[in-house]
Amino acid sequence: MLFEYHPDSDMLYIKLADGASTESEEIAPGVVLDFDASNRVLGVEIEDASKFIDLSRLELRALPIADLILRERIPAGA
Repeated sequence: MLFEYHPDSDMLYIKLADGASTESEEIAPGVVLDFDASNRVLGVEIEDASKFIDLSRLELRALPIADLILRERIPAGA
């Protein structure tokens, strides 16, 4: 997952998966979902992001980050 903020347009894009967007749908005012040919959601675009989101902090919860870090440091089968 990738978060991209564009201050010049005040747009936040949350990329969920790689792929080419073939369709987009505005699901709420200023919130657009991008879909691929298989109808998977690739990303979320939020226009006027700073009006709705506190962009000064990012908090992660319940993600397997510790497990991911450990897998990188401990060889398989160890």
